[in-house]
Amino acid sequence: MPPRPNIRHVVFFSAKDKVDLPRIIDGLSLLADIPHSEVFEVRQNTRDDALSSEVDVVVYAEFASNEALSAYKAHPLYLKAIDIVRPLRNLRIAADF
Repeated sequence: MPPRPNIRHVVFFSAKDKVDLPRIIDGLSLLADIPHSEVFEVRQNTRDDALSSEVDVVVYAEFASNEALSAYKAHPLYLKAIDIVRPLRNLRIAADF
């Protein structure tokens, strides 16, 4: 069994308007070009849940260290993605574990 990553970074987003989901996904997909993550995915939430429908898009990434996660967040593409996505989203919940 391969070793587990030191940090898993998961961020949930909801769109202000569902018509903007492609733009949100495209904006978040820019983050894949940042070299500090070992695994990176952006996915639209496809699960229907009777109790919760707030989450539209999920970002999942794995990092070898806190330093790698910090470098990822300091990268210019990270700021560009924020500039694109922030005006289009309502909810953003992040968790690192």
